[in-house]
Amino acid sequence: MLEIIPAIDLLRGKAVRLQRGDFASETRVAEDPIKVAAQFASEGATFLHIVDLDGARTGDPQNLTVIRDIIRRVPNLRVQVGGGIRTIVRAEQVLRIGASRIIVGTTAASDAAVIGAMLEKYAEQIIVGADTKDDHVAVHGWLSASKERTEDFGLRLAALGAKRFLYTDVSRDGMLEGVNSQATVAFARTTGKPTLASGGVSGPGDIKILAELQPHGVEGVIIGKALYGGQLTVADALKIARMGAERIKSLTPPPPGSTGPLPDWLKED
Repeated sequence: MLEIIPAIDLLRGKAVRLQRGDFASETRVAEDPIKVAAQFASEGATFLHIVDLDGARTGDPQNLTVIRDIIRRVPNLRVQVGGGIRTIVRAEQVLRIGASRIIVGTTAASDAAVIGAMLEKYAEQIIVGADTKDDHVAVHGWLSASKERTEDFGLRLAALGAKRFLYTDVSRDGMLEGVNSQATVAFARTTGKPTLASGGVSGPGDIKILAELQPHGVEGVIIGKALYGGQLTVADALKIARMGAERIKSLTPPPPGSTGPLPDWLKED
């Protein structure tokens, strides 16, 4: 079943939302992120996505106390954390406070030696962030873009040992414009690795689309603004994901070793 993963972005200890990663667009959505996490859990979420925006901007995690408190006080949620995790020391620190998975983006794009060491030791707990601007990898809190194309980046990191990716279309993040399902599934099929979709989820329709792509490597979806704006609830997203899983079970399975054909709406003319 498609994983439904609600998101909390932390800035100065509070839950906020940005548009396209622009810090000038900050909107505070909750004073107490622990209450937000507990609400998501009460609706059935089992995983939570936390981004330390201060850490993403400065290169060093700044909200670890809040993150630790969320993990301790909402124990039925597994937590994945990103933002400023650029050394193996910081990776280990975040894992020690109880994070189940960590997201590494900038270092994955800029330092092959460090990400290689991280993957050698913690491959199963690392999600490589493939944050994309104009088909290139965005780095340093999305404030700049590398010269490497996202597809090439994915292949390079898969060869280094990456087990899982998070594909974010930066241009859609926080905009409620619809997730870039076509680019996400293309990335997943290129790398051959499970990939989480992020950026632009606008409502139930996006979840239905992504659930159909689960057999093609789209493992889950990160949902942020749509939850805070009332376009979607965790409970509704889970219901749609379950329905999608049941529909997939009813279809003729693909041959062994194949993900099967893409849905017609994703095929190029």
